[in-house]
Amino acid sequence: MAVSADMIITNGRIISMDPAKPHAQAIAIAKGRILAVGTNSEIAAYQTSETQVIDAAGATVTPGINESHIHIFGGSAELDQLSLFEVKGYDAMKSAILAYAQSRPSDPLLMANTCDYTILGEGRAIDRHVLDSILPDRPLALMSPDHHTVWANTIALTKAGLLGGRKLPPGNEIVMGEDGLAQGELREHYAFDDVIALGLNAGRDMLGLSTGDEPQHVSEAERAFDRNLLKRGLQHLAAHGITSFQNMDGNRYQLELLSEIQAEGELLCRGRVPLHYVSGDIIEQMDKAAQMHAEFSGEWLNSGTVKVFMDGVLDSHTALMYDDYDDRPGWKGEARFDQQTFDRICIEADKRGLQIAVHAIGDGAVSCVLDGYAAARAANGARDSRHRIEHIEVVRWGDLDRMRELKTIASMQPTVPPGQMGLPLEPTLSRIGAQNWDRSYAWRAIRDAKIDLIFSTDWPVSPVSPILSMHSAMTRKPWRSDLPDNRQTLMEALDAYTVRGAYAEFADGWKGTLKAGFAADIVVWDQDMESLDPDAIVGVAPRYTICAGRITYAA
Repeated sequence: MAVSADMIITNGRIISMDPAKPHAQAIAIAKGRILAVGTNSEIAAYQTSETQVIDAAGATVTPGINESHIHIFGGSAELDQLSLFEVKGYDAMKSAILAYAQSRPSDPLLMANTCDYTILGEGRAIDRHVLDSILPDRPLALMSPDHHTVWANTIALTKAGLLGGRKLPPGNEIVMGEDGLAQGELREHYAFDDVIALGLNAGRDMLGLSTGDEPQHVSEAERAFDRNLLKRGLQHLAAHGITSFQNMDGNRYQLELLSEIQAEGELLCRGRVPLHYVSGDIIEQMDKAAQMHAEFSGEWLNSGTVKVFMDGVLDSHTALMYDDYDDRPGWKGEARFDQQTFDRICIEADKRGLQIAVHAIGDGAVSCVLDGYAAARAANGARDSRHRIEHIEVVRWGDLDRMRELKTIASMQPTVPPGQMGLPLEPTLSRIGAQNWDRSYAWRAIRDAKIDLIFSTDWPVSPVSPILSMHSAMTRKPWRSDLPDNRQTLMEALDAYTVRGAYAEFADGWKGTLKAGFAADIVVWDQDMESLDPDAIVGVAPRYTICAGRITYAA
């Protein structure tokens, strides 16, 4: 008699991502692991009267989705905030904000997200005066979709101590008006952190992203508030088929909160949380990251990555370009670190066996990051480091060769190219310049260069749905007829969300594939994906999300 299964999934069109057995009908699960993958009749041998049976009814079954670049704390907080996604024009914006303000009479800061740079129409910028005309007597802040710009009204700027301006580190800017006062546009975290800190949880959800520091003097009630935020976020992930997430901001506080949730039995997804290095003593901070890695190294919660920002974003001219911006001659953007300092960060992190993941959007930033990774290899010797570059929105062709040679992982988001997911083409296309469009969001060239490619959404920058992301990857049209076709196949998109996602966190030996001995992290979808046209993928949804053999979401 075969070992009995706790759960069996039968009648599925299983895409296992295992080259040895790419397709199957059924899976047997016991003690959180996969017992066997095979035909209905083969797997029936594992069934007893105690076995839970899920009939997939001919729909696709895949490994659980590994979301390899999100911001779990901020995304969880934003589930409760106003979204201005696809809101266009002053009147619509005003109506949405006033209705939200009325529904939240006691909030110390009214926060709206996904506010497009061109929400007011071409050539009309948001400033504090526009926001004062909507809501003059309560602090109000609008966050751009990329989360690199905030617009605030006068009372918010005043309460945050920013109305008169302030000296900031490179790459951050409080845009000043001719009257010597802040206009209301705040570019990058050091410019807007104090506005965010006016909010309900005093900006604790953004601390891992802004400074990487720990919150001070958190009461038990505040800690419980933060845990509940994260629990709601974890439910949101599970509802989209996600069984693992890799956070791209972090501090010890987030790991502790998730650990407390795990102790309560409510950790629905496996999580990897880095230390975000922004400033401070490099040795001290890398020692802290190494300590976090030593303490958190389990299958449910782990650390071991250092996250760094090298630049900002294209739309606010804060991404670091190799040549001048096409629409701003004489300006390339600013690096967050000089090369010598960045090299030292890489060398010290790499020396401790830590993975490095760097936000680099412009082709100038990508080059700087590769210089740092090369410096780490020269200082410490080659190893299986799996260092990553996040976003890579524009890349120089020669740097693809360097990425392959340095075995750098390309971590990219199918939801963010201009024209995808409702995003406008401008101002981004003008920032990049037509001569560089072929090198932008270059998924196909990166794949062809034999570079490991992982997909994600950067939630809450984009909706966390892997289906929307895969749909975007499979249907993206070139901006001009002579540009490369970057569309991905279903199998390529799934690979980037499962096998490759597990590889990126050193977990490819036990998850990301449906085969015996591997983690029972599985999604039972509601349709047969392989029979659908790429355009129709957008209508697919999870029926069941299963993590470690436990149903974490049922439709």
